[in-house]
Parts: sequence; structure tokens; C-alpha cells
Amino acid sequence: MVRVGVLGATGYTGLELVRLLKRHPYVELTYLSSQSFADKTFSDVYPHTKFDRRLNRIDPDEIADKCDLVFTALPAGTSYEIAVYLAEKGLKVIDLGADFRFDDPEIYETWYGQRIDYKGFRRVYGLTELHRDEIRKADIVGNPGCYPTSVIIAAAPILKSGLWRDSTLIVDSKSGVSGAGRSSKLDHSFSEVNEAVKPYKVADHRHVPEMEQELSKLLGRPTNVVFTPQLVPMTRGILSCIYLSGIEASLDDLLTLYGDFYKNEEFVHVLPKGVYPSTKWVTGSNYVFISIAKDERTKTTIVLSVIDNLVKGASGQAVQNMNVLLRFDEKTGLDIEPLFP
Repeated sequence: MVRVGVLGATGYTGLELVRLLKRHPYVELTYLSSQSFADKTFSDVYPHTKFDRRLNRIDPDEIADKCDLVFTALPAGTSYEIAVYLAEKGLKVIDLGADFRFDDPEIYETWYGQRIDYKGFRRVYGLTELHRDEIRKADIVGNPGCYPTSVIIAAAPILKSGLWRDSTLIVDSKSGVSGAGRSSKLDHSFSEVNEAVKPYKVADHRHVPEMEQELSKLLGRPTNVVFTPQLVPMTRGILSCIYLSGIEASLDDLLTLYGDFYKNEEFVHVLPKGVYPSTKWVTGSNYVFISIAKDERTKTTIVLSVIDNLVKGASGQAVQNMNVLLRFDEKTGLDIEPLFP
């Protein structure tokens, strides 16, 4: 059994981690932390879980003593020092925040306002389907953001193929409110989000440099992303629409390309021609559904993807990365059928 800790266990991603890890046959949850609910039990905060594990304040030495691997589900800027300390103690760390997502620390500093240093340990960007081999050797895995997961997985086959010769992707994404975290902000209250669709952080979202980093690596040259995220009145799910111009390949050829690229991937499903994905199809699961369309009039290729922002977009992908890191079967603990309707 692997002794596992979850730091920030009472946020939505922490809650989802606990849900998934409780059913994992090779995991023993030995440490849960919560700044807001320290000294309570997990079931005090979430009675439906019936999980009476005590919630602690973060004590790095106690964590190092009680855990082999730790998930940090903490705000950006909070995980860095804790994760580095634990990695130096020999623990494996999977960070669900932004502190370990960037190859260039200066980009992180520009967008998040904090200086960090990745020297001394092996850090990997944890998009499992694309970086599986590197993840196996990592000390710290920077788990991807929810929007980037939906976009990078959807765009990867085309960019990797060299069929696209432009340099700017247009991305429109719609997300459920849980993507904002367990927050009491007015903008996320029922009256503000119900029966409304609202764009936010247009052309200024912190996930943009993360997308550009990974898409540029796939393409082999610098890539720009014009990104509009929108909040929609649902709890879970992301639908991303990606627009690429100038691709000469036929729709049938693109469907074959995608089918071959993801043919061995347990969690990525490419849909047949004319079938478009719904966020309902992934609720509570680690799946990604992708469909492709072509507007022949404007020579525009449209790639659509859906994920559950709390599972494949956060905690499920983190567990998938743990399975890769520890040489477990990748779907262990994640073979959950989506909830429908």
C-alpha cells in the first residue's frame, strides 16, 4: 500500500481526490489537511462521505513521516515551498496548482507574481497522454489546468502532424461554476450565474501561457492562443471549441489521424463524423470526448472536446499521474462510468 496525503482536502479538487483515492486498491489515505477546517473530521465538512478522518493543519515533518506521496490541492503560490521540502525528503508530489506547470520560471513569475526555482529535482508537466514516459521519472508532477487539458488533448494530433501551418489558435471554452473553486464570491452566487452565460478574463486568463507552452512544443515552433473562457449555469464540465484555419486534410483523414493518435488511450474517445460531445457524457468520470468538423466554405477546422473539470481537468488526471508514477495500471481507481443524465 502507498501512504498518500492530500493537502487542501476540503476544496472541490481535494474532495474529488478523496472520493477517487478511497476506492483505489493500493492507496491508504494517511494525511488530510485543511486550513479552514483543521481539527474537524472530513465528514463534519462533507457528511455525505461518511469519512471520519481528522483534518490537520499542514506540518511538513509529520507529512514526510506519514506519507510516500502527496497531492497538493492548494492555491497558486502556496504549494511551492511545501512541495520542494517534501521532494527533498524523498516523497513524490503531484501539485494541482500552477506552481510546477511551467518550463520557464520567468513565465510563472510574469503571470503569478512569484519567483520560483526548479533546480534540484525532476519536474514534469503532467498531461498524462503526452508525457507518460517523463512522468515515470519525476519527483514533482505539475498537474495541468482544466482548460489547458481540454484544449491540448483536443489540438495535439493536428499540431503534432504538421498539417497546420498557422500560428494562432482561437479557443472558446465554457465551464461549470465548480471551476472557480469552493468560493463565496458574489459573481459565483446562484442569482448571478443562473440563466446566464458570462465571459471572464477575456484574453487575460492565466491558463493561456500554459496552453501556449505545450502547444508550441507539439507544433515545434511558437504558438499563440486567443482564449475566451465563459461561465455557464452548470456545476461540472468544460466544453472547448478550437478553430484552426488552413488545414487541407479532409474530415475523414482528420478522423483517421485522431483515431490512430488516441487508439491506445483508455480515457480519450474520438467521436464519429457528425456526433458532437456533451458535458453530460463525462460527469464524474476521467473521460475526454472529442469531435471534429470542417467548414469547407471558410476552410476552418473545428475541434470540440468535453471533460469534467474536477476529474480529468484536475483530480482524476492527478490520480492517473500517480498510477503512472508508481507503475500501477493507469485506469486503477478511475474506471468509473459517467453519471447520466
